[in-house]
Amino acid sequence: MSRAKNVTRRSERALAFQVLYGLSFTPVTSLGALRAAFRQSPDNADRLAEQLAEYEAAVEAAQEAARNAGPDDDPLPAPERIDTAPTGFAWELVEGVWKNTADLDAVITRFSRNWRVDRMGRIELTLLRLGIYELLYRADIPSKVAINEALELARQFGEHNARSFINGILDAAARALESGDITRKG
Repeated sequence: MSRAKNVTRRSERALAFQVLYGLSFTPVTSLGALRAAFRQSPDNADRLAEQLAEYEAAVEAAQEAARNAGPDDDPLPAPERIDTAPTGFAWELVEGVWKNTADLDAVITRFSRNWRVDRMGRIELTLLRLGIYELLYRADIPSKVAINEALELARQFGEHNARSFINGILDAAARALESGDITRKG
């Protein structure tokens, strides 16, 4: 089974985090540039290379079958072209966070006591944006799952003391969402 077919939402979140973290160093200003940055991320480059290898093997098999076919044999259908447009859960997260960064930062600012967004570490800010995005824009993801997944990413990519900081802000936002103090956007 190819790697592209064996992905989990957790691995997709990790990919989204890595792309968004990279964008904190080299921001993009257009959707086209965002797509390019997403496609060029190492994990996606590997997936695209795997898809290309599968496509080339299918083309070669079709050509071989055509060479060996008799006059009454039905020709093999041409292999499907590779779609390089970003898709999937990771892309949805990256695009959603990118498009809504100002709103996400406003929510983070509201619930971060004595911390301005521009003073937060890039890892923590990226994780907070992802978590707040899932809380506010993804009705299909329960609040507890969004918080837990952000904390798992913090465990994987952040410093130990960052988890309590991230948990505090996400938990406050989730409570405000439950009480109706803030509303879900998606």
